[in-house]
Amino acid sequence: MSVGGRSLTLTGITGLPEVVPGSDLAALLIGALTTLGLAPLTGDVLVVAQKIVSKAEGRLVDLDAVVPDARAKELATVTRKDARLVELILSESTEVVRAQPDVLIVRHRLGFVMANAGIDRSNVAPAHAPQQVLLLPRDPDATAAALREALGQHFGVAPGVIISDSFGRPWRLGVVNVALGAAGIATLINRRGAPDRAGRRLEVTEVAAGDALAAAAGLVMGEAAEGIPAVLVRGFSTEAAASKAQALIRPLEEDLFR
Repeated sequence: MSVGGRSLTLTGITGLPEVVPGSDLAALLIGALTTLGLAPLTGDVLVVAQKIVSKAEGRLVDLDAVVPDARAKELATVTRKDARLVELILSESTEVVRAQPDVLIVRHRLGFVMANAGIDRSNVAPAHAPQQVLLLPRDPDATAAALREALGQHFGVAPGVIISDSFGRPWRLGVVNVALGAAGIATLINRRGAPDRAGRRLEVTEVAAGDALAAAAGLVMGEAAEGIPAVLVRGFSTEAAASKAQALIRPLEEDLFR
């Protein structure tokens, strides 16, 4: 990807074994990067799919072990979803934003407004356990920080780390990857006060760099059977201070659509 002399390179990280609960994800990523000859350089960003983070953290739940309560059953009738799945969605959420046939939008306990609390069934359950679903990581920002520290200790250079997941968007079709967790990277860059090309000062512009990097990496990861759970991004540069992915969540008092 190159624009006006500036360029980004995105390299898919392959060769990781199947991640299971208890896997040392940092060690797996270090091994794959080493095998590919991709020792991180200063300024690099490693984007890691949420799915392998959640699997390593053991965030798998068997629906057969879930007992839905009355509210879950009621919402299941409205949404035409499995009541056991709805029970899990509610347990991971602080608010139901919208419920209608085939749609359940909630505010996740981490602040994300999303469908089904991010609970996923694709590329999750082995053939012998078809009822397994996968929850989001417990603390994606903390996980990103831990991965960054482990990578830095091994390679001598600590790349930025983003934990990404695919999101739908209001008023737009399709999904794009966004940053659920981040460390060592400026996720939100405030450009207010900077001049545009005509010298006019920008008044409201903030750049969601964390989401933009996650979205770019998502084009390499894919959404189906590609098997590329991480992407090394090289060439991103900013003088803005590092921030967590939580910085990207709009405060409730600024949510004009509630």
